[in-house]
Amino acid sequence: MRYLTVLVKPTGDRAFHPLGGKLSDDPAIERRAIHYVELLDDDTVLLFAEASGSQERYREIMANSPHVISYLTAGEDRWTAVSQFEPTDEVRRALELQRESLLVVDTPIRFTAEDHLKVTYLGTDEVFKRLYENIGDVGYMSVEILETGDYETNGPSFSHIITSRQEEVLETAVDLGYYSEPREASLEDISEVVGITPGTVGEHLRKVEERVFSEIVH
Repeated sequence: MRYLTVLVKPTGDRAFHPLGGKLSDDPAIERRAIHYVELLDDDTVLLFAEASGSQERYREIMANSPHVISYLTAGEDRWTAVSQFEPTDEVRRALELQRESLLVVDTPIRFTAEDHLKVTYLGTDEVFKRLYENIGDVGYMSVEILETGDYETNGPSFSHIITSRQEEVLETAVDLGYYSEPREASLEDISEVVGITPGTVGEHLRKVEERVFSEIVH
């Protein structure tokens, strides 16, 4: 089994869907991840996603959207939302391509700081090649290959050793380029995104580094 991690971006200034565009453009809402997405038999999309920020503002946008059929939210800090909505032709075709390619998505699908999608697929090199050829004919999105290799099913998992808040800070640090060489972001940049002080950001990252490195060594 092989894995392929890609960065999926809508072309130009467009969003993948008008509804997603409104959510991304609202500063009160931070889209985090997609845990499940499926094109249903009735030609609607079922989406299970994770976000943070104002649930009230999210509900306002969903209630006023002509595309939304139903939705609900649960949780507080990093909350989840389940929604059913009507797809655009582009979203429908993208989900059909995924289904036809027989690829498995290694969820969650992550949103980057620019609200692009970081997706990891599982499959064979032959399947990946067919997918890339099909995407080449699609004009409404671009795909950048980030990484590929053998999929290790028994690889280490750190979800049990760091908190959800630490995971949020770490994801933001990576997205903004805090761990790039040369460094592209500061603790102050991260603090503006996650809404905590730079000192607290540094404390979270130090704890994450200590626990992750200890897990690797031991």
